[in-house]
Amino acid sequence: MIQRRTLLKTGAAAALGIPALAGFAQQSVTLKFHTFVSPQSQNWLTMHKPWMDKIEKESGGRIRFEGYPAMQLGGRPAQLYDQVRDGTVDVIWTVPGYTPGRFARIEVFELPFMMSNAEATSRACWDYVQTMAPDEFKDVQMLALQVHGPGVIHTADKPVKSVADMKGLKMRAPNRQVAKMMSFLGATPVSMPLPEITDALIKGTINGCVIPWEVAPSVRVPELTKYSAEFAPAGGALYTTTLLLAMNKAKYNALAPDLKKVIDNNSGLATSAWLGKIQQGNDPAGRKAASDRGNTIFTMGLEEAQEFRRMSRLVEVEWSEEMRKQGHDGYKLVQNARNLIDKHTKVIGA
Repeated sequence: MIQRRTLLKTGAAAALGIPALAGFAQQSVTLKFHTFVSPQSQNWLTMHKPWMDKIEKESGGRIRFEGYPAMQLGGRPAQLYDQVRDGTVDVIWTVPGYTPGRFARIEVFELPFMMSNAEATSRACWDYVQTMAPDEFKDVQMLALQVHGPGVIHTADKPVKSVADMKGLKMRAPNRQVAKMMSFLGATPVSMPLPEITDALIKGTINGCVIPWEVAPSVRVPELTKYSAEFAPAGGALYTTTLLLAMNKAKYNALAPDLKKVIDNNSGLATSAWLGKIQQGNDPAGRKAASDRGNTIFTMGLEEAQEFRRMSRLVEVEWSEEMRKQGHDGYKLVQNARNLIDKHTKVIGA
């Protein structure tokens, strides 16, 4: 009798065009993606939106995203990690360095002249956390770790062609290791998140900033500065910043197994590498925005780079000693990061 009633219900449902019970079991979820970059930025247009679109497509529309760039859900960029940890939002893309010292071991990639190519360094960054700092982001579901392309020095009224030119400049720094580097180079560091750069340049709170080419137009740096100093590949990259893509852990764990697999397929080493590659790939367009305005772009050669390396060497020494006091072998962490960067640079043939 029970079986007959079940068959009758199923048949009736089919006759009326009502989805079978299995259809109701198919979970659908909407995820709120929150970040600090503007909706016009290349980060949002070429990285975040394609990532969300890919997941929506691969999930058959059962995962949907609501995108909130420019901190549209409130708070400050430094609060993004806690927002996703606490479940206020579901997915975030942020700079761990916006909360200085909180994620100390990942800072190794932000040391002066550490990075090479953003794709290779992003791969190294992911591997490093799995092996050397697995608890660094334990409160969230880590989806990807990446870095941006080589940092560039942008100044409003004074060109920088040597370390001596840095003296006395008030320079925006994205994280505490770059802030230390600015101090050793003779500048006065002013720490602030990316969205605050525009206002600070307009008001003269800072004389310049260090950011990669790709994001410069989104905060009007080509318009508000006259000079930029980049480093030739032979001299190495002045610095980079670590960036985190993360999901609320409870939200991730509550996903149906097949939806969890979709997220997993768009996370990890390959996604970290893709994000780094796309972000550095946008550098030429940012550089063109400055050159099209007639700004002066100076390229530091090997000799000038060596001077910057020598003056900023103490940043690495101090960081390693700080790690030792926290119970970690800082020098081993540095060497491990360098080895991983070298390994992945060879893997991608950069």
